Amino acid sequence: MKFIATIPARYASTRFPGKPLAMLSGKTVIQRVYEQAIEAFDEAYVATDDERIYNAVARFGGKAVMTSPSHRSGTDRIQEAVTKIGTTADVIVNIQGDEPFVQQAQLETLKHLFDDPQTQIATLGKPFESIEAAENPNSPKIVTDVNGYALYFSRSIIPFIRGKERSEWMTAFPFLKHLGLYAYRRNVLAEITQLPQSPLELAESLEQLRWLQNGYRIKVGLTDIETVGIDTPEDLKRAEDFLANL
Repeated sequence: MKFIATIPARYASTRFPGKPLAMLSGKTVIQRVYEQAIEAFDEAYVATDDERIYNAVARFGGKAVMTSPSHRSGTDRIQEAVTKIGTTADVIVNIQGDEPFVQQAQLETLKHLFDDPQTQIATLGKPFESIEAAENPNSPKIVTDVNGYALYFSRSIIPFIRGKERSEWMTAFPFLKHLGLYAYRRNVLAEITQLPQSPLELAESLEQLRWLQNGYRIKVGLTDIETVGIDTPEDLKRAEDFLANL
């Protein structure tokens, strides 16, 4: 089975404009993401809407594809990039352009989810370490069936633990944090990017609910590795500290 990694990266960001080009211990954030990706996959491409990012990738010897600035999501951007590349890869992996510490073990876990021929889309989950973290609406939660397929994603804490005090919830159920790392069979990616936004997606502002609501199956792999995503300049400082302590 052939895999290809794609890294959506746009320059405009409300909280951190130019984030992919921010310097992190001597390298840009996007270079660090790319280097992690190319370690795990034979091919990796940055899909961007900005020539500054495209040129930066070219300077460090990476591959990049220019895409439209009008895409509403990274998934749509990746589909355009895949079409332009003309790849015959079986599976397209979506690595966020603000995840410079994505680990090889996580990417291998994602790849092995496609050993199951029923897997259409794959993603990762990590157990929460505290009830406070689980209650954070910026950290989506996942519940799965007995075979590891996603039943639902929510910004609310799910499931509700009836009959127990809040202090007991973490021992009553393994609450699972969703990590924004995806992989799609190539034909499935082409299909889901044609779907209109769904009511559940609009309610929770979670794109993956569009896929679930339309009947697609998302296999969830488990990881115990925590990474440091970069959404703000403050996150960049945390990432510098994280790198210094590795």
